[in-house]
Amino acid sequence: MQQTKEAILKQYFGYESFRPNQAAIIETVMDGQDCLVLMPTGGGKSICFQIPALLKPGLTVVVSPLIALMKDQVEALKGNGIEAAYLNSSQSGPEQDQILWQAKLGKLKLLYIAPEKLFSGNTIQFLKEWQVSLFAIDESHCISSWGHDFRPEYRQLNLLKELFPNVPIIALTATADRVTRRDILRQLGIENAPTYVSSFDRPNLNLTVLPGRKRIEQIKRFIHKHERQSGIIYCLSRKGTETVAASLQREGIKAEYYHAGLRPEIRSSVQEQFLRDDIQVIVATIAFGMGIDKSNVRWVIHYNLPSNVESFYQEIGRAGRDGSPADTALFYSYMDIITRQEMINNSEQPMEQKEVLKAKLERMKQYAEADICRRRILLSYFNEAVEQDCGNCDVCRNPRTRFDASIIAQKALSAITRTEQKIAMGMLIDILRGSRNRSVIQYGYDRLRTFGVGNDLKGEEWAEYISQMLNSGVMDIAYDEAHAFKLNAFSEQVLRGQRKVELVKFIPVAERKAKEEAQVISAKPKQEIIRDALFEKLRVLRKQLADSLSVPPYVIFSDATLSEMAQKRPITEAQMKAVAGIGAEKYRRYGSVFIEEIVRFAKENTQPGTRIAKGLTYLETWELYQQGYSVKVMAQKRDLNPVTILSHLIKLKEDGHAVDLEALMDPQAYEPIVQAAQELSIRKDEPLKPIYELLNEQYDYGQIRLALVIAEGKSG
Repeated sequence: MQQTKEAILKQYFGYESFRPNQAAIIETVMDGQDCLVLMPTGGGKSICFQIPALLKPGLTVVVSPLIALMKDQVEALKGNGIEAAYLNSSQSGPEQDQILWQAKLGKLKLLYIAPEKLFSGNTIQFLKEWQVSLFAIDESHCISSWGHDFRPEYRQLNLLKELFPNVPIIALTATADRVTRRDILRQLGIENAPTYVSSFDRPNLNLTVLPGRKRIEQIKRFIHKHERQSGIIYCLSRKGTETVAASLQREGIKAEYYHAGLRPEIRSSVQEQFLRDDIQVIVATIAFGMGIDKSNVRWVIHYNLPSNVESFYQEIGRAGRDGSPADTALFYSYMDIITRQEMINNSEQPMEQKEVLKAKLERMKQYAEADICRRRILLSYFNEAVEQDCGNCDVCRNPRTRFDASIIAQKALSAITRTEQKIAMGMLIDILRGSRNRSVIQYGYDRLRTFGVGNDLKGEEWAEYISQMLNSGVMDIAYDEAHAFKLNAFSEQVLRGQRKVELVKFIPVAERKAKEEAQVISAKPKQEIIRDALFEKLRVLRKQLADSLSVPPYVIFSDATLSEMAQKRPITEAQMKAVAGIGAEKYRRYGSVFIEEIVRFAKENTQPGTRIAKGLTYLETWELYQQGYSVKVMAQKRDLNPVTILSHLIKLKEDGHAVDLEALMDPQAYEPIVQAAQELSIRKDEPLKPIYELLNEQYDYGQIRLALVIAEGKSG
């Protein structure tokens, strides 16, 4: 009898229910229809084709752009007890032949394959001979030149509908605007297929934009607040990755860099170390991370401004894929905009494409400069309306206080004018604050009328306000003239008093830091500290197991699953399987060893009245039962009432332990108790006092409940 999609979800993936749209998508695919699926990174796209693969006869072919993506997903599937493999250029001829043979014999349910491999050699001919039930095109935005990661080899996928007209295609992506969506459908030849768009909201992601000054110092503080948590730092240039990684290494942080200029074996080694939690931080260009299925990345930093919202959204989406809280931070300065604009202008793209790229960059700039909820801006870009602020971005947590800064702007612009528009940030601040250093005196700037007019503000305040003025277009900057400031039409209007300038009030770094630390200290009750300690124990155990099995830790359990374990302290099979992410195969492989760790921790940290103690009391009864003691002896050893011991054993039985309840039952008492219960129409979960009184208080409550549980088991 064929299993339902819900049963497959629980058995193999350990989840009780589907996320929004997943069930409808699966039904569409099971009906043999094509479809396009848009779900944010971590939203559960893979489930949409993996469950149909298990329900349908034959083979599901998954087209995937990167070797790392295939390897990750195949390892995760095997960890869940699902037969899967991948084919790509990293494998030897004999390895590929073995996988092809497995597919031919029908031993695989999913085969991951690179697009170039799909259309080389005899692969297509092999697929025609096998029973292919579904094509899944992952990262499908790669087929569109309007997408942010166009790959020419994806264009060949338009042949699939011609070659396999009766095999449904499911195209999946995490980021695509409306133009890109239409192009994906057209390129794949499935123009009329339904499109499922899930919410792009990732409420677990904390969004923050930071000023682009002293970035390394800010990063070091950020990482120290995320001790032992995996993270990614994205840089624009290869040299940038190497510089940042070296700075972090000098601080004793386990960091490595990753970019396309490294030898393949080095890139592979660095990536593998990161996946296995041997490296805490990867500093990388965008060459890293596409499709990486590492669910326990807890933070992502952008050292430079991304070129478009799609890339930014996909890259921050690599944090918190397991649904647990994760932090993202974007450094921003006006120079990032200029750099990106120059890259577009100097590219060999046609003029029409350059205009598209500039428009996308402008939207990214608007996000970085926003003083309204950042999540609303992100979601509106993907055509999703949001009625309320998110409460989990820097703007929502610390609403901006704006003030009329026209006089401050006039002082700065006047100094720029009187120095003939030849000075950069440092010199401008020195003039405004009246610093008599060698350079100021050398150029005679100490004799300007504007010298010292801004000494009421600190240097860091001026740096913040000047950056805001730049970002707001109050003046321009010439990077080809040693970063000199230049006036524009906006500047002239401000100087003449024809236009006001509003800026966000400066908050000192020390004040912000003290506020954050106070929030952290006050947010940790004792019970949460204990839970965090257990999570750390489980995390270490996960790493040890992963190393022994040569798999990444998240393949065993995600952070979200470990967190739920630490909160609920499951100590039985039923309790463990009730934790999200633990199916039958995961429990078979790892359940008992994690239960042992939880029990060990519980014994060391038991406090009266806590949940740990409650779970442990059942376990202590179970240990005595396994040693063959009677209920009476168990009660004496534990200094408890025999009725309480019986209630423990009944609960242990319900939770899946092998307790022989009938052996505990007084055979003379069973029939009278059951007859009395039937007479009074009382079930085991109802008050037992009427039965106790009807039988003249001859049998205790433990025996009464025991008899009713046994009787219900027999009738069920």
